[in-house]
Parts: sequence; C-alpha cells; structure tokens
Amino acid sequence: MPQNYAPATTNLADLLERVLDKGIVIAGDIKIDLLDIELLTIRLRLFIASVDTARRAGIDWWETDPALSSRAAHDALAQENARLRERLDALEGAEDDAEEEAEEEA
Repeated sequence: MPQNYAPATTNLADLLERVLDKGIVIAGDIKIDLLDIELLTIRLRLFIASVDTARRAGIDWWETDPALSSRAAHDALAQENARLRERLDALEGAEDDAEEEAEEEA
C-alpha cells in the first residue's frame, strides 16, 4: 500500500534561522555606459548572517568602527590621546633644548 507524504512546510522563523546560521551572499553590479564609455560602476555585495557566522567568515568590522562600538570609540580616543602626548613631549623637549642653547650662548 503506497504511503502519502504531506509536503514539508517551513515557517518564516525556521527559514530565517537557517539563513542566519549558514549565511547568504547576494552580489550584483550596476553599470551605466554612454556610447561605449563607462560612466559609473556600482558593485553591491550583501552578506546576511548571524554575528557568529560572520565572525567565522572573518567579518568583524562592527567591532572596530567607532560609530558602532563604544569600545572602539574608547580605543580610538586613547590612541589619539597617546599621539598628542607624544607630540607635546617632542615639542617640550625641543623648547627645552632651545632654552639650554640660549643659556649657553649668553
């Protein structure tokens, strides 16, 4: 006796879970030419995935972007502060050297 199988149904949540778990890449190019002269090329790449899947793929730009990460913003501010301190120390050192030279000449 043949068995009848009902078609498998997938709800939106299951589909979204699969996409985020595996990731999906959508790629496309838009080119605008006028009389065989390329005026504009736009390349679009879209990677849809969960954070863990993106990290496994080597994508983690949101962690280093100061606009998206408070830790990255703090790190950027600390780096800028260190550079400014180095410049200030160099300027103060040059000023001290100039004063010593002036005292020696006098």
